[in-house]
Amino acid sequence: MAQSNDTTSYKDIKQTVLARIRSGKWQPDSLLPNEQELAVEFSCTRTTVNRAMRELAEEGYLERRRKAGTRVLSAPQRQARFTIPMVRDEVEALGGTYRYALVSADSETAPEWLSARLALSPKQSVVHVRCMHFNGNTPFQYEDRWIVTASVPQVQLADFSEVGPNEWLIQTVPFTNVELSFLASRANATVAGFLDVTEGDPVFTGERITWLEGQPVTFAKMYFAAGYRMTTEF
Repeated sequence: MAQSNDTTSYKDIKQTVLARIRSGKWQPDSLLPNEQELAVEFSCTRTTVNRAMRELAEEGYLERRRKAGTRVLSAPQRQARFTIPMVRDEVEALGGTYRYALVSADSETAPEWLSARLALSPKQSVVHVRCMHFNGNTPFQYEDRWIVTASVPQVQLADFSEVGPNEWLIQTVPFTNVELSFLASRANATVAGFLDVTEGDPVFTGERITWLEGQPVTFAKMYFAAGYRMTTEF
């Protein structure tokens, strides 16, 4: 129900828009109603709507383009301007040909170390996906990921045989917080086999945890082939 002109503020509109994005009512890449339509809905001025939309765009939730309208970003761009990269885009940006291969996808009980890391309740269900990303026939990234079923129930029906969990999550589930860690680890036998390196070699490794409204969504470890470079801007 639209609020009265006396009580609707740009903050009210921001909260409503964010709620619709996070609930999935407004899906990633969907086009929002224009400012005039939103002004009618909220019984306020277009100036009030404009301020709300502008701040949400500055905070990384929306993309605004002249004459093209306002769309929900596939993944919110946090203040440091780091976006969760889609591996396909990374490979293609290098001029390569992206190829994906599923290794395994299984529903299982979260291991103890994962439960402790994400503060999960005992015996909570997760979907464990392992997959490879290639640049042509050259290994690019080995991905080892756990997705919390309670936070993302639709993952139980997801088919990762053709689309990887990285791409599926970016297109399906928004996030409100992200924790990123980068480190050099030594390749164990599994990682070495997938990346075509020698066991014990140092490998650039990324760990990423995402949350949605305080609920853990996924924990991923990404192991990159030699020569990988990650760049962001502040």
